[in-house]
Amino acid sequence: MDTELARTFLTVIAAGNFIKASERLHLTQSTVSARIKLLEELLGCRLFIRNKAGTALTPAGREFQKHALTLVRTVEQARQDVGVPRSFRAALAIGARIGLWENLLLKWLPLMREEAPDVSFRAEIGFESDLMQGLVEGRLDIGVMYTPQSRPGLKVEQLLEERLILVTTGTGTGSQPDEGYVLVDWGPEFHAKHNASFPDFAGPGLAANIGWLGLQHILASGGSGYFPERLVRPYLDNGRLQPCHGAPDFPLPAYVVWAVKEDNDLIASALDQLRAVVVKETAPDASRSGSTAPPAQGTAT
Repeated sequence: MDTELARTFLTVIAAGNFIKASERLHLTQSTVSARIKLLEELLGCRLFIRNKAGTALTPAGREFQKHALTLVRTVEQARQDVGVPRSFRAALAIGARIGLWENLLLKWLPLMREEAPDVSFRAEIGFESDLMQGLVEGRLDIGVMYTPQSRPGLKVEQLLEERLILVTTGTGTGSQPDEGYVLVDWGPEFHAKHNASFPDFAGPGLAANIGWLGLQHILASGGSGYFPERLVRPYLDNGRLQPCHGAPDFPLPAYVVWAVKEDNDLIASALDQLRAVVVKETAPDASRSGSTAPPAQGTAT
């Protein structure tokens, strides 16, 4: 069986319908439908029931889901094992949101390379859906993200709790979103708390799906927005940004997710090093000590 058929099947489940699955796979909806039809013909059973809400698995579909996961993981693991470069005993792949690389994973990576010089590392940036898909498929060993999903064979652990604060290029006297406000998509929990805190907010003139876009726009053109304090602290220290006094703060937990594999000392060591970096970088005065403002092209999630 072509593993692309199993991968497409799993993507339809994760996306909830064929349209969203085609967007994630960068394929046409007709191609996704044709793959599922071919898969159903090969298995001799119907896998999905289409309805107004999207798609639902048939009993046969639920049964095949377990085998599809095993099939894709096996192929991806084999690809990684065979693809380990010469002179390296193993490979480790980790993916994370952009802002979680900055000042966290980018400090973890050289420590791991020093501790395990005979290991080949692959680093990736992605959104939660991509990271979870990579973990499910076995393409990633570790994922660091804000809104993980529960999946069989994966373990989720809270790594740290970011604090989203409202900052501005203005005086910092306002406590409400203003005309220059940029609404960043920090996930469903943030949106719920944001709506409850600002019930009269009519909507932003600019919305961004990642903080990097919003932050760079504000730094270049002025405005305000919610960002993790860890990332904007250098700009607060040098005066390029001001905190909006009186505005509510919002918690933003970050999680580490990894595939549960027996006797994997490499993943265990990587997680220990990652936890140690988080403890060091999130200590009360860690963000202030010796901090200087990053250049205008700095990153944020």
